[in-house]
Amino acid sequence: MARDDAGGDCVDLWRMERDLRAVGYATVCGVDEAGRGPLAGPVFAAAVILPFEIVLEGLGDSKKLSEKKRNRLYDEIVTNALSYGIAYADHKEIDELNILNATFLAMNHAVDKLTIKPDVVLVDGNRDPKLIYRSRCVVGGDGKSASIAAASVLAKVSRDRHMVEMAEKYPQYLFGKHKGYGTKLHFEKLHEHGPSEIHRETFLRKMREEERDAEENGLRSATRRLGAWGEGVALRYLQSKDYTILAEGFRSHFGEIDLIARDGGFIVFVEVKLRKKASFALAREYVSKDKQSKIKATASLWLASRRSSLQPRFDVIEIHAPEGEDTESPEIVHVENAFW
Repeated sequence: MARDDAGGDCVDLWRMERDLRAVGYATVCGVDEAGRGPLAGPVFAAAVILPFEIVLEGLGDSKKLSEKKRNRLYDEIVTNALSYGIAYADHKEIDELNILNATFLAMNHAVDKLTIKPDVVLVDGNRDPKLIYRSRCVVGGDGKSASIAAASVLAKVSRDRHMVEMAEKYPQYLFGKHKGYGTKLHFEKLHEHGPSEIHRETFLRKMREEERDAEENGLRSATRRLGAWGEGVALRYLQSKDYTILAEGFRSHFGEIDLIARDGGFIVFVEVKLRKKASFALAREYVSKDKQSKIKATASLWLASRRSSLQPRFDVIEIHAPEGEDTESPEIVHVENAFW
């Protein structure tokens, strides 16, 4: 059992595995990744087959656990797992394949390391990595499945430990503090030393574009800078989910749309909301009816200048960053079809 996102009622992390066993899938494997968003280092993936209904105290989404708890769970998982595999795709593979395909590569390598053949593999997210076994995608799976949650812990801890090792090899970047994520400290070290051998060139390209814009427009206020940082986090998140970015900060006399992207058969108009306090309302509650109307009107103008058969969709991306730009791994909540 695990606490839900609000810290209230307990979530039965074994329900999904129990339902699968009831229809004949006795051996269930969970797969998850860590490190899609950072500017440096590899993306890790893990595959785990746990003993059915084993009790692992505190198991849940690894991003919401303390480092101490993650390390304890890591040891318990590798000790008790029936089988597990951990793999990664490095920065060169990320630049060559793109982050989504590099993640799939790491997932496939992790599954290949299993010594037991699973009946079905549960993969966190909504993208199929084309595994050799029967698989199912589970959005938010690290909070719904014990197997995926265990894989989340193994991937996160493995990547963090790898970046601590990189901190010894490249001490000037202080990778041990930010693990390669785009924190203020990391950007400062990049400005001071330039990129290292393990930085992701495709991710840094966006940073350079933002720097050129900042030079042309002058220094921004602290509020605007924080907002731009949040939009950058949202943009990299969407890219990691294989969205195609079509426009940033599109303005009209009605208002502004933070990001416009393509997702399959949809044109997605994205409103980005940044919050520093967990007690604040959910992101979609910040988008008032008046704001929704302005976004829709602006979207209509954007669509009017382009001929497209794609369906429009209005999403909200909430970024919880308690330390602002210094937040190592901001929590991201993506609400699809937030309003119509």
